[in-house]
Amino acid sequence: MNTSAERGGVDFLKFFSDRAAVANYADGPRRFLPGFDALHAMTSILLAERAPADARVLVLGAGGGLELKALASAHPGWSFVGVDPALPMLEVAERTLGPLMSRVELVQGYIDDAPKGPFDAATCLLTLHFLDAATRARTVRAIHDRLKPGAPFVAAHSSFPQNPSSRPAWLERYAAYAVASGVDPQQAAGARDSVANNLDLFDQEKDEDILRDGGFSDPEMFFAAFTWRGWVAHA
Repeated sequence: MNTSAERGGVDFLKFFSDRAAVANYADGPRRFLPGFDALHAMTSILLAERAPADARVLVLGAGGGLELKALASAHPGWSFVGVDPALPMLEVAERTLGPLMSRVELVQGYIDDAPKGPFDAATCLLTLHFLDAATRARTVRAIHDRLKPGAPFVAAHSSFPQNPSSRPAWLERYAAYAVASGVDPQQAAGARDSVANNLDLFDQEKDEDILRDGGFSDPEMFFAAFTWRGWVAHA
């Protein structure tokens, strides 16, 4: 497997492969993403609209295990395959899940390493923004191809206006929320600069086009929080 191609040329594994850095991962997303826990609750509701009581669910970008724990706790009949390239993050997921691991299979790798399915539902939360357009499009298509017809897919990631007149203001809001949530201002500024330097972030319209081009029908945006967006679509 060509990992640099899978990453879209971005070495996002550097942080997530550092065991010391990911030890306190559970605190991080809540400080940078408004409504983090509500996003998981809404994802659970949206998947359950079409997924059966005994659904098999694909979770891409499962490291940390937070969404797996939320979904497994809400739906005791569901089983899961969680895929993530960073082994330390999968180790965190295993500890996070505890006894819920009996219904979860964890796979180290990328979408091509996931079972072919077909799955009853899928999620990809806080992950696709690490990939360039071509890799993201291929990943979305590969998720689609692993789903049963009509199965729900929930995606959420960094997505906000990219025109030069608006982008800086949204980046400042991203950092300001982190500071308001208790993040050190210098750390928040560093995170803002990292996001600012990512040239593979897109606005809502482009992200929805990627979902459609990947085979998903009628993507609906259900979540918007500063620089974050979330959609539900169907295979």
